[in-house]
Amino acid sequence: MQEGNELSFSSDVKEELRKIFDGGKPCAYAELAAFFMFCGEKILEEEDKTTICFNADNEFVIQKVFTLCKKNISINSDIQKTILVIPQKFSFHDMDWRNPDVYKEHICKRAFLRAAYLCVGSMSDPEKSYHLEFDCQTEEQALFLQQMINEFEIEAKIVERKKYHVLYLKDGSAICDLLNIMGAHVSLMNFENFRILKEMRNSVNRKVNCETANIAKTVSAASKQIQDIMLIQEEVGFAQLPQGLREIAELRLEYPEATLQELGDLLNPPVGKSGVNHRLRKLSEIACQIRA
Repeated sequence: MQEGNELSFSSDVKEELRKIFDGGKPCAYAELAAFFMFCGEKILEEEDKTTICFNADNEFVIQKVFTLCKKNISINSDIQKTILVIPQKFSFHDMDWRNPDVYKEHICKRAFLRAAYLCVGSMSDPEKSYHLEFDCQTEEQALFLQQMINEFEIEAKIVERKKYHVLYLKDGSAICDLLNIMGAHVSLMNFENFRILKEMRNSVNRKVNCETANIAKTVSAASKQIQDIMLIQEEVGFAQLPQGLREIAELRLEYPEATLQELGDLLNPPVGKSGVNHRLRKLSEIACQIRA
């Protein structure tokens, strides 16, 4: 893949989540609760207006906050860069992330996680690794988010990294489940495609490695058999060997790369792998006696 795909995949997930407006007003309030939790920097309430400052580098956050407010709060609002101005006093209790009523419905929890990813979430390029994380500014935020994700039977872990408390997932199946919960179904299919291709490559590599190991083992065994047979030929001579051992010794020298099955098929009458192996083992015992 071209350079920058890691950012591209994560951005594609956010672009998809930005366009989702499911669940009506309750879900809109749950999403706004996440936006205020992770990006709301300051709230200034005056007699004639309420001003909210957002610390968000992601334009998706600002766009969606404005759209949610316009569609669900039934008030006029204006947004300039990262400042949302509501031209009246407004109560934020229904959008307070500490208010449990915001997450009464399961669908509202999905909406909250969707907005949380827009604010502080990111993903690695799935072709390279499986890693999804949320960079939380406080431990309280990380623990709250972890608890909500755990309610969907997904295990997420927390680690401190510089000034952040990072909540992360590294299991491919868990990441798939979370993408599905957030509603990123197109990204989920793309992620699954990467997983399938990666697992197929890993499976092929395992088989190739196994075959390579078997070949190496066969070559090593054949080399040892030839050394033993040549020793017997030099020190004793094949004339002193029983017919069965003499035949297999001559065939092994003539076909050094043949498998046991191939050697057995060359005998008249043919002999199975175990029979060939038994004769070669007898030759090895004779060579050991000569060396002794």
